[in-house]
Amino acid sequence: MGKRDRHVLMVLSGGMDSVTMLHEYAPEIDLAVNFSYGSNHNARELECARAHCAELGIELIEIDLSFIGRHFHSSLLEGADAIPDGEYDFDNMKSTVVPFRNGIMLAAAAGLAESHGLDTVMIANHAGDHALYPDCRKSFIDAMAGAVKEGTYEGIQVSAPYTLLTKTDIAIRGKRLGIDYSTTYSCYRGGEMHCGRCGTCRERRQALAEAGIVDTTEYEAE
Repeated sequence: MGKRDRHVLMVLSGGMDSVTMLHEYAPEIDLAVNFSYGSNHNARELECARAHCAELGIELIEIDLSFIGRHFHSSLLEGADAIPDGEYDFDNMKSTVVPFRNGIMLAAAAGLAESHGLDTVMIANHAGDHALYPDCRKSFIDAMAGAVKEGTYEGIQVSAPYTLLTKTDIAIRGKRLGIDYSTTYSCYRGGEMHCGRCGTCRERRQALAEAGIVDTTEYEAE
C-alpha cells in the first residue's frame, strides 16, 4: 500500500450522511468520534455508529457533551413531543436548531485529531441543511476551517466534501457503496422506530426514493 495523503478523524453521528462518508472515505479514516449532547436520537444514532465502525475496523471514541442538553434550548433536546410533524423546511424545523453544535464539535474534534497525530477532521454537513442550520453552511465551514488551521500547531485541516451535495446525492453514493440504510438512524423523535412524520423522516424517505433505493426502514406511520 502506498503512502496515504492524509490521516483523518471523522465526526460520526450514525445517520445517513455521516455513515455514507465513513464508508466512502474509510481507507483514510484512522479514528471516528461520536458526540452525545442530549438529543432525542443520540442513543439510537450511537448504536449505528458503533456497528458501522466495527464493520469497517475503525476505532470509535465517544465523547460526552451533555452540558448542551442541560443548558441549550432546542426542541431536539426536549423530548419526542417537542418535535414538529411536517416537511423539512425552515418554518417547520427551525425549533430543532441546536445553537453552534457543529462549531463545538469541530473544536473538540480538532483538539482530538491533534492529540492523536492526525491531520484532518471530516464532517458530513450537506446542502439540504444550509437554509436551516447556520453551522452547516459553506461560509461557516470555511471560517471554522481557518480557525482550526490557525489554532493548531500542525495546521489541522477541516474537510467537508458533502457541503454542496443534496441528501439524494449522498444516498446515490451510498447505493453505489452498497450501504444498508436500515442500519442508520434519522428520526428526531428518537423512538424505537422512525416516526415517519417528522421532517427528518420525510427527508430520509424522499432521498432514498429519489436514489432508487428500496426503503426497508421501519416507520410508525405508513
